[in-house]
Amino acid sequence: MLNIKIRLTLLNFLEFAVWGAYLISMGLYLGSEGLGSNIGWFYSVQGFVSLCMPALMGIVADKWIQAQRLLGLCHALAGLFMIAACYYGISAAGNINFATLFTIYTLSVAFFMPTIALTNSVAYNALEKEGLDTVKAFPPIRVWGTVGFICSMWAVNLLGIKSTPYQFALSGGLSILMAFYSLTMPTCPTNQSAEKKSLVEALGLRAFTLFKNYRMAVFFIFSMLLGACLQITNGYATSYLEAWGSLPEYADSLMVKYSVIVTSISQMSETLCILLIPFCLSRFGIKKVMLMSMLAWVFRYGFFAIGNPGSGFVFIILSMVVYGIAFDFFNISGSLFVDKETDLSIRNSAQGLFMMMTNGFGATIGMLSAQIVVNNHVFNLAEGSNTLAGWQTCWYIFAAYALVVAILFAILFRYKHVKE
Repeated sequence: MLNIKIRLTLLNFLEFAVWGAYLISMGLYLGSEGLGSNIGWFYSVQGFVSLCMPALMGIVADKWIQAQRLLGLCHALAGLFMIAACYYGISAAGNINFATLFTIYTLSVAFFMPTIALTNSVAYNALEKEGLDTVKAFPPIRVWGTVGFICSMWAVNLLGIKSTPYQFALSGGLSILMAFYSLTMPTCPTNQSAEKKSLVEALGLRAFTLFKNYRMAVFFIFSMLLGACLQITNGYATSYLEAWGSLPEYADSLMVKYSVIVTSISQMSETLCILLIPFCLSRFGIKKVMLMSMLAWVFRYGFFAIGNPGSGFVFIILSMVVYGIAFDFFNISGSLFVDKETDLSIRNSAQGLFMMMTNGFGATIGMLSAQIVVNNHVFNLAEGSNTLAGWQTCWYIFAAYALVVAILFAILFRYKHVKE
């Protein structure tokens, strides 16, 4: 029997490899099929299903179906729908119907999004059965999820499928593999307790009482506002980088040819920045760490605006590097703050609320708003217009938004840090 840490490492690797196969490159494919103006819908639906599906699947795992089996079932369904999306994309090439592709894709995402939480539950259960400390043992395992995400991104680029529906087939195939592998994980118990909970309690909605506390209310509201930034570059970064290929001098540049691989530097930065979080939190406190994240989003977008494949290539790379601070300092530090500041009785529900505000409401509203901005400045322009100038305007608008959020957060969030 393989060491449980190795088995869970592979579990996390596959989980995020499924996502990495299309999350960053899907915008390129949609643009190539004339659906560029609808990119926001495809990315926002991830936030929409995150409002309900993870909670519902969590209830099913608690009461009726063991978590490792439910994980396998969800991946099997997600994989089949993703393969169906590929089949439709191939058969209807050049004449893709938005509603049809969007419906198939949404069904896949609806079953995939709960698997992130289920994978964590399966891992925690396995580690606890082995008598291991999850706080110490899980982070090094989880890092390999990011490695899996990066490997899929590289594969999509190097296989030449970044602008084709075959990226869906790769994701679907990995998801089917994950479905079978999930069934080899240690058994997760279901809760056979006769105690009945109300729907409000089951869905963790008691955590909304935290809005009565001024500091927590401000924190959650700004979590939503900052969550609006999460999916924008996932949806539009590669489309922007490849738009430079319209200029002859940049058509064969590395940034254009390997746009997905260049973007993967963002995920590489994540793996390094995670290590800085404990030091920064103990040294500076949650307010300053969150401000670092907000300002990193300003630089993330600003560097995109002034970068190019030539003399400005260094700014594109810097934009990728600061992503680790922008993403991890917000998501992980915010989660740790919620864990520290909430009562044990609603701690899990509070984490769910944090995810709902960021990846649910924030990401959905942010992506649909970004779609309006990008469509007005890029996709809805007359043929022959300078779309590169439009892209740069979009990045400046997003940078200005992040800056306003940072300034307001600095003024309104009250928190006095005591150095540990």
